[in-house]
Amino acid sequence: MTAPHVAVFCMPEVSHLRRLLAVVAGLAKRDVAVTVYTDARFREPVERVGGRFVDLFAPYPIEAADGTSRPVPCRYVSFAGHYAEPLVEELARRRPSLIVYDTFAMIGFVLGRALGIPYVNVCAGHDMSPAHAVARLEHDSRLALSEAGRRAIERLRDRWDLLDASPHSYMTSVSPFLNLYCEPEVFLSPEARQALEPIAFFGSLPPVEMRLDGDGGAWGAAPGELRVYASCGSVAWRYYADEALGALAALAEAIAATGHARGLISLGGHPLPAQLRTRLRQPGVEVADYVDQWRVLQGASLFVTHHGLNSTHEAIYHGVPMLSYPFFGDQPRLATRCRDLGLAIPVVDAPRAPVTAEDFRRALGQAAAAAPQLVRSFARAREWERKVLDVREPVIDQILALAKP
Repeated sequence: MTAPHVAVFCMPEVSHLRRLLAVVAGLAKRDVAVTVYTDARFREPVERVGGRFVDLFAPYPIEAADGTSRPVPCRYVSFAGHYAEPLVEELARRRPSLIVYDTFAMIGFVLGRALGIPYVNVCAGHDMSPAHAVARLEHDSRLALSEAGRRAIERLRDRWDLLDASPHSYMTSVSPFLNLYCEPEVFLSPEARQALEPIAFFGSLPPVEMRLDGDGGAWGAAPGELRVYASCGSVAWRYYADEALGALAALAEAIAATGHARGLISLGGHPLPAQLRTRLRQPGVEVADYVDQWRVLQGASLFVTHHGLNSTHEAIYHGVPMLSYPFFGDQPRLATRCRDLGLAIPVVDAPRAPVTAEDFRRALGQAAAAAPQLVRSFARAREWERKVLDVREPVIDQILALAKP
């Protein structure tokens, strides 16, 4: 018998790729041929964990399918409708025995159905019931569907029998075979869990090959100093750049005013113009285009976060209390869940609310006062993260059981 061949699909979203890498690494260690179809920027991490990289978007550019629909993930639905036919033909020649895809990569869902092979969904987001996610997105003020997007949705309905296809189908491509949930079980509601069955809990932490352990040296030698790391991720800047800049500027002002703290702000790769960076450059505050977040969190005292899924669980694993400033999507709900579990302190009462340096000074004080309770909460929560890591090998067994050659 030959080894199974697994085809993995990921859209050009770095946080989604990071979640898939642990699956790719687990399969590659079992001598499975894993071909990862994704963006050219991701070649190095894919190959580092043992996957074979294929540039999905050179022959199939997203812009040619839909370059204007908003929010951006609507274009991934257009991509599936526009390119399904040639990709079905290409994948049929390569004869994979299984497809693994990030939920946003709806093309993987379409290909699995068309080829009649099992397909495994790696869930995107916190506590996502697809039906409720779509209901919320239907009122999204950002929605603007292009004519190309409309035509692609019609093809998905007419050619590929996806009768419920919509601009929001990037949230609904659930697998009837297996869905990997990227958080510990305690973060998933019973209702959403039912919608995602059959389910396995895999977590979002990176594979061993991507974890650069250290002693917090990314901060330099500053014993006893309050170290505040802040990031709004990368996606928030697409839609809410003014709010992100305003929040980070207020934080920088608050850190400078303490006199006993250092700040490190990551822009998540966002090309912030030099004249705007001056708002963030306060005494004791460093601004970086991008950081190795895994290493930075090892030495951080506090994490000011938008509550992206990856960032939140990396902070939990490293025991770093969070100050919450969510923007949209699942972030507000994840912020609330972390608050209820004693892992985070809200800076404001609503997503993207105006925030001042005084708001951050108050939150910093609350975190200091709550330190004993935070330590206890994080000791419990880190065990949840470890438990998920411990069951990754059995989950890989489940995937391979579907991928028999």
